[in-house]
Amino acid sequence: MARVPHAALQSAWHETAKRMADLPLCNPALSVEVLAPRQSPAIDNHWLTVVIAPWTVSLVILPAHPRWPETPLGERYAWRFPSGIYEFLVAEMAGVGRYHTCSLFSPPSEFGAQHEARMTAWAVLAALERPALSLPEPERIGQS
Repeated sequence: MARVPHAALQSAWHETAKRMADLPLCNPALSVEVLAPRQSPAIDNHWLTVVIAPWTVSLVILPAHPRWPETPLGERYAWRFPSGIYEFLVAEMAGVGRYHTCSLFSPPSEFGAQHEARMTAWAVLAALERPALSLPEPERIGQS
């Protein structure tokens, strides 16, 4: 099993947070937090987590093994989850290397406290693993 990238992510995002601290898009109610990264079978057992930061709440996928898509930096890559297909931006960060990110909230001004962002992030992670909801066709009323 590949090494859990939690400490590297936490450290790299904390460094970025120092440089961004005074920007108006930052939410002072939020701090950097990396939710327990786990290897997801939905994405070939690569690492999946959510990173909460004062300027964003984002899904993050990191390589867990060599079968990692070779997509150029700055391009988009579509990952298929049970709930649907989502586009991620290919990014790179010192101490982390190449990763894929999908912004959920940017800037995250909706949140008044860290626990609100955390609860939302856990709900997003759970929803990714559930099959997409298929609704029945609406009934036509008054037509024969």
